[in-house]
Order: sequence, then structure tokens, then C-alpha cells
Amino acid sequence: AAASQGHISVVLLGATGDLAKKYLWQGLFQLYIDQVNNGHSFTFHGAALTALEPGQRLMFDVLKKLTCPSDEAPNRCAVLKDQFLKLSQYHQLKTAENYTTLNREIETLPPFAYTEIARHINSSCRPAPGAWLRVVLEKPFGHDLQSAQQLAAELTSFFREEEMYRVDHYLGKQALAHILPFRDQNRRFLDPIWNRHHVERVEVVLKETVDAKGRTTFYEQYGVIRDVLQNHLTEALMFLIMELPANVSRAEEVLQHKLHTFQSLWGLEKSSAVLGQYQAYASQVREEQQEAQDYVSTTPTFAGVLIRSASPRWEGVPFLLTSGKALDERVGYARVLFKNRAYCTQSESLRDAGHSQCKPKQIIFYFGHGALNMPAVLVSRNLFRPVMPKDSWTEEVAQSDLRIFGQPLSDYYVYSPVKERDAYSVLISNIYHGRKDFFITTENLLASWGFWTPLLDSISHQPLRLYPGGVDNQRLLDFEMVSGEVAFTLAEPAELMNPNRQMPSDYKAIQSKYRQSLLVSAWPEDLISQLAADIEKAAVRSVAHSGQFHLALSGGSSPVILFQRLARHHFAFPWKHTHIWLVDERCVPLTDTESNFFSLHNHLLQNVRVPYFNIHPMPVHMNQRLCVEEDRGTELYAKDIVALVANASFDLVLLGVGTDGHTASLFPHSENGLEGAPTVVLTESPVKPHQRMSLNLPLINKAKEVFVLVLGKGKHNITTLISRVGHEPKKWPISGVNPSSGQVVWYMDYEALLG
Repeated sequence: AAASQGHISVVLLGATGDLAKKYLWQGLFQLYIDQVNNGHSFTFHGAALTALEPGQRLMFDVLKKLTCPSDEAPNRCAVLKDQFLKLSQYHQLKTAENYTTLNREIETLPPFAYTEIARHINSSCRPAPGAWLRVVLEKPFGHDLQSAQQLAAELTSFFREEEMYRVDHYLGKQALAHILPFRDQNRRFLDPIWNRHHVERVEVVLKETVDAKGRTTFYEQYGVIRDVLQNHLTEALMFLIMELPANVSRAEEVLQHKLHTFQSLWGLEKSSAVLGQYQAYASQVREEQQEAQDYVSTTPTFAGVLIRSASPRWEGVPFLLTSGKALDERVGYARVLFKNRAYCTQSESLRDAGHSQCKPKQIIFYFGHGALNMPAVLVSRNLFRPVMPKDSWTEEVAQSDLRIFGQPLSDYYVYSPVKERDAYSVLISNIYHGRKDFFITTENLLASWGFWTPLLDSISHQPLRLYPGGVDNQRLLDFEMVSGEVAFTLAEPAELMNPNRQMPSDYKAIQSKYRQSLLVSAWPEDLISQLAADIEKAAVRSVAHSGQFHLALSGGSSPVILFQRLARHHFAFPWKHTHIWLVDERCVPLTDTESNFFSLHNHLLQNVRVPYFNIHPMPVHMNQRLCVEEDRGTELYAKDIVALVANASFDLVLLGVGTDGHTASLFPHSENGLEGAPTVVLTESPVKPHQRMSLNLPLINKAKEVFVLVLGKGKHNITTLISRVGHEPKKWPISGVNPSSGQVVWYMDYEALLG
């Protein structure tokens, strides 16, 4: 839009499309009604690829059907509508000349085309200096992190961040838009209870009864996670769990708090989601896209995802995001369910209905549809009477026969908007007033894609649960949480199994021999879960035998998923009696992201309860300098080991292997560390950071057990080579690992083993 002397030109691209017909023109008309007496003049330019005559006809057919709010007098409505039609005109926008013509008129008065349109607007339709330009973009904004980054870079070359308004229409839904104000206005009630000690779970749900018929071309590319979870549901979740800014209407503060929240979330894994597809979907795709009869679609139309946070406020609280098509009802809500700490001695019949402390306690932001069929905010009466702004929300008198989440409506304080407005009207008004906090900034968008892309990659060929659709789904899509993962509650009925369904490989961990030692091989996920289980077994054995478990861990990228697995799934691990040592360390400060200890701390230590004094980082940083011989850090570490570890014999050492055959920080042809007395040494790495500290080979070989973890295709050549050589540590340090009175077990994924 361009403003000069209070004149505003609104250009709507895609003016004859579905979204424009359903919502956008109505939203623009609402803006005109609201602002017509505020001294601004308007013109509305609808534009599309359609030629002038048919385009004009299509557009004016839509405009003639516009409606006024119910509180508008009929004769005033007729006048406003008539004026709006006179101020609106249609333009064909196909060529660069079309854009130039449009710009002349302004001055005198899908998804993939973004870059092209942006270039034309920037070169041909920029307003004169002193006027503002606000460019409104509708999703999809990319397909994954990489495409979103590319699209963002292209748009940034044409528009400044403050000129772009990316629409997520859910942010215009009145109940969702009220989450932050509600939290702000009710701080005194919520401050003590908005945390892991009081909240049992958070659910954000969007159920649809319609299917994807007629939209399968779009849907096949996107699926339910990209279509709904990555944007609408994630945004709602952010408003619920982000730390509350001092000023909730400052867009910049809200954005910063949102970004911090993204950083505090645990990464999603394949086991964080359950996925389904309604039965008729595949045939709809085949029909609409002329696919062959044996075409199998792996696009989910239903997803339930478990998200967890590592923040002190939310650690351990499950956040469930669920959405799907062809379900039994159309409804959307965000629900915070509180833990129930009460025991009520009085019999149920004598309890005061709404206020009994033994009834569930919850706060629900109801987006619309469903049993209530309106936007609403519900608060259990046994929690508190909320503060709500009187001018915009009104308390509803309960209809006794309605039940919400198993409770009569009379158990809640219920508030609905004084004036119900559709999401696009709200957002168009916010664009007009320049309220950026209702829109998705580039940083926010990339943070969200960064969070969801790893899950999307890991499930791209995951088998989906087929469901018949509607009420027939019964309990087929119910799922439950078990130790940080989600799984469907019911086994899949045989008659729904798709004969063409590609099942994941049935290989489990296979055991055999490698270099005369035990070899465990599997797909990475199964391998890591086997390794984590074996480490726990070793720990339990050791604690039973000697009262403690001394574990020495390596750095690098391979152990990261192991650390995460141990932190998330091994609640019986005897951490209290475990001492954590490092096999090697890079000579950088421990707070440097290159540091092995930094990675160990990030992915494991901060998430488990190891006593502080049982953690033994290598002393690489002494006297404000790194790894200097005369600071005698190596001696210090060796002394600690001798003092605490019986016979300097670790219970378990975890090693990796480099593509050159190095292990720990012991490199081929290294001058020290490959022989001599068992101790700790400084070594040189061929790659940066060059300086390292490491346990030497004789000290590693005193261990009771050594586990070697090898992952990925990149390691195939070295594992093949090492399988053929004898004891040649000078050339391949890993070949010198051979505990004098212990055993070695190799854990290799299929790619490392078989290439």
C-alpha cells in the first residue's frame, strides 16, 4: 500500500483466487468500513493473471456478495458497499508493462511466483519517498529450512524486513490472538502455576472433517505437518510457553522471546511423531494427478507430535500438537491442563459443583467451530476468575447441556468476543496499523523450519497408519506417550494394512565378529538404542560390584545421538554413582562449541543428575592459557584418575574412529600416546584445532570394556581396511586398542560396515 496525503492504495494479487473470494475481499471491505470516517481515502486494485474482461467479471461477482457486520444499519451498508465497488478496479498482471501501468494508475490516484512478483513490485510499483510500502505474503513460505532460506534471501533483496508481512491467518483468530494478553493481564494468578510443577500437559489441536479432495496437488507436496503444524500450531504453542515479555505489545520483544523458546526445545526424532493417512487419499491422488494404479503416497494427512522443552520452566511437560483431515469433528483449540493436587474427603454428590478442587483444572483457548461454535476463552472455576478486557470480551451465561472436555460448561468461566471477526479482517486491520507482532518475521520463520525440518527428513518414508475417516476412525488414531516417545495405542487392524505398503526393513541388531571381537550392527537408530542399553547394563553391573561406575567418553559428532538417547530414555541409569571422564579434549575453552566437554554438557550432563563432583573435564585451560606443557594439566588429570579409579582401570571407555584410523586424539605416526606407561598426553591433530589432550593407548587398554562406535558411509573405507590389518598402532592407532584384561565391542551401522 502507498500513502500520500492520507490516500491508501491497496493491491490484492490473486484477486480472483479461492482465498480472495472466501476471506480477503471481505477483510478489505471490513477495513474500509472501519476506517472510512478517519480521514483517509482509499482505492482497491484487484490483480491476477486472468485477462481483463473475464477477470473483471469474476472479481465483481465476488464484490457484489460482500456482507456488512450485523450491527451495521442496512441503508448505511448499501451505501458503503456501493462506494467500495466504485473504488475497486481490476488489472491483469502478467507482464512487466502491466506492473508499470498499474503503478501509473496508483500514482495518479501462488506460492512459487513470489520472487517474480516481488521483483516487479520493487522495480515498478515502489511508492515515492515518504510513503510506506507494506507487502503481504501468504503461505507456503518454503517447504523446508533450505527452501525457506532461499526464498527469504530472494525477498530480502527486494524488500526491507519492516515492509514484509507474512500472514499466518491463525494469528488473526481472536482466541489465539488473546493468549499473550490473557497471560499478561492474569500474571498474578498464572505466575505461580505456569510451570512444570503445576502443568500436566499442553495440547494444541486442529481437527478437520474435510479431506484433501480437489487439493491433492498442493497436499502431496506439503502434507499435514507443513500445512498446519509447522505454522499455525507452532505459533499457538509459542504464545503459550514463551517467557512473557515485559511489554507484550512490543513486536521486537515478543520475537526475541519466541526465538529463545525455539532454542530451548529438544530436537524432534522419528519417534516423536505418529502419522496417518485417510484411506481414500491415495486413490484421490491417483485420480487427480493421473498416477499409476500402484502409486503409493507417503504423505501424512494426520499427525500427532510430542514436543519437549529443556527450559527450567517446562522440563518434563509434554506439549502435544495434533491435526488431521477426515476426522470426526471440526474444531481448533489450545488447552493447558493442570496437575490435580487435591484429595476431596467429602462425597462427590455433596461437593460444590463448579468449585470442587477435585475436578480437572484447565484453561482453554477455543479457536472456533466444535461444540461451542464460536471463539472463546474457558477457565475452570476451581482455578480463578480471570481478568478479561470488558470492551472486547463478554462473559457467557452457560448453556447447561453442553459439555467441554467431559465437563459441563457451568464448570468454567466462559468468555467470547463482544464482536466476532474473521481472522483475515483482524489481520488486514493489523497490517493497516503496522502491528508486526501478528506476523511471521524472517527469523521466526527460519527458526520454525529449523525445528521441523529434521523430523520431516526422518519421516519422509515412514509407514502411515491408514484410517477410514470420520466417526469410523473410532480409537484408531489414539496415541500415548511412553518415555519421551509417542505410539498409537491400538495395534493396526489387518484389514486396513495396505498391501502395497513399503514396510521399514526388519533388520534388528545383528551380532557377529569384527577383528576377533564382538560386532553389533544395525540401522543407526536401533544401533544407538542397543548401545545405550548396553552402557546402562555395564553401569548397573559395575555399581552392584564396586559401588561406582567410571565411564570415559569421546567427543566428535557420532556420540551426540547416544548422549541424547541416554538423557531421554534411560531413567533407571545409576547416574548418582557414575563418574564421567573424557577420553580426549580439544585445546579450546570448555565453553567453546568446538570443545568435547561443551557437547557432552549440552546433550547429556545438563539433562541428567550426575553429582557435580563426579564430572571430570580435562584441564586444558589453566593459568589463562591453553595446553601449555609447564602448566602440567596432563599430570593433573593422570593423578585424578589414579586417585579415584581403582587400578586406573576404567569400567567402560567409549571410542570412535576417524577416517584416517585415529581414535581418541591419537593420530597416525603420533610422537607420543601410542606406547609407554599409562598416562595422559598432549598430541597434535592434522585438523584444527591442532592441539589436543588425550588418554594414551596403554591407559585405554587398562579398561575393563571398550565400546567403539562407528557411524555413516564416510567410515566404510577405514572399517574395511582395519578389518584386514593386525596390530599396527603407528599407522592406524585404532588397531592398537586391545584391553589387556577386558573386551572390545564394535557398534557399526550398516553404512559403515557395508557401504
